[in-house]
Amino acid sequence: MAGPEQPDPANIAKILLSRHDLELVSCTTLQTLWAGYGKISAITARATTDEAAIYVSKLCGLEPRGAGSTYPLILKLISPPPSQEGAEEEGHLRKMLSYKVEQYFYSDAVPLLGDEVSVAKLLASTRGDDELAGSGLIATIMVDLRPAFPVTGGKRSVLDSVQVHAALEWLAGFHRRSWALVSGDLKEYILPPFEELARRRRTGGGGTGLWLNGGYTYLTTRWTEYLWLSESDSEWRDALCSLMPEADIRVSVAMVVALFLMPCGRAIESYIHGDVKSENLFTTRDGDRVVFFDFQYVGLGLGVCDLAKLFTCSVPMHMLIETEVLPKKLSMCEGEKVLLQRYHTSLVQHKDPGFYPWDEFIRHWETALVDWCRFQASWGFWGNTEWLEARVRSILDDQEWRDWLLKSVDLGDIGKIAILR
Repeated sequence: MAGPEQPDPANIAKILLSRHDLELVSCTTLQTLWAGYGKISAITARATTDEAAIYVSKLCGLEPRGAGSTYPLILKLISPPPSQEGAEEEGHLRKMLSYKVEQYFYSDAVPLLGDEVSVAKLLASTRGDDELAGSGLIATIMVDLRPAFPVTGGKRSVLDSVQVHAALEWLAGFHRRSWALVSGDLKEYILPPFEELARRRRTGGGGTGLWLNGGYTYLTTRWTEYLWLSESDSEWRDALCSLMPEADIRVSVAMVVALFLMPCGRAIESYIHGDVKSENLFTTRDGDRVVFFDFQYVGLGLGVCDLAKLFTCSVPMHMLIETEVLPKKLSMCEGEKVLLQRYHTSLVQHKDPGFYPWDEFIRHWETALVDWCRFQASWGFWGNTEWLEARVRSILDDQEWRDWLLKSVDLGDIGKIAILR
């Protein structure tokens, strides 16, 4: 038997646009979201009043226009497939929470970022809309970035050198600007899916902001994959999942790394994008400026976690290492160092020298690489796989790094990374 009919994006767009004195001219589906959770559509809207035209012109970065002007916009409409309604599977919960996080980001966080960081501006959404939100829909209309950034990143493709540098500048600006926006009240943030569900059942309420832990690969939400890795015949079973002989309690390197990366109120913690890859950015024609989108997994963290995925999945190998033959273990090469220095210099440009020293930054970078390798080893490798594995073998073999890691955490808090069910 066929399930309920999915909502028509054009109808939803008409309702939301009408509340801003805009009318729908066209609506074209660009893509269907993963697992049938909704659609992304390109829409054209026409202003019916001068006031509406002035407002939308400003959002789009255009000179003021008058009534009758048209504007390119994007509608992201979330409506889970009928088979998932009421489901409590972790993947479904993560998706639904992530779409609400993204909507919050555009409505509440983006206005605070200012013009220093290029991000799509929000026009309208179902957030706080009793009529549409009450029906279970999550709809967001935002400015179409493509006129200003017409080049799209390909799926699992690498960027060129100009685009890589532009991406590093964008990330440094995003992380730097958000330092001032991180709230000290962790109750505002969304917990991992099952923990958030348990909190809402227990208290009747929960987080309404961004993810407490940005990204979707951190260990707390990947315990099933970790257990699979710990029982596999992969070399990473022993390297990441076996007990650390240096530790006083029974913990693995992967557990201690996850504990270190967990947000805990450090001054250097920022917003992180959480899914940094070429597929999630647009660039100008010459590639000297980029803008990221797809903020479903934005939350707190260390900026190096964004860099770990970028370097592995979207940076050309020749920018990281000069030789074509990779050794089994690989220390930092000059190419990798140059990219990290560019990002770090931009990140701390307005801070005192002691705020985030280079040596500390590099330890964090190494730790983020180990954590990213743990996810890929348990999920599937892609990108600069040989480089990542060689770098992580070298890091894990560094006793100074291992000693530093153990000194940097309170192992009494190790239970915080376990899934609470």
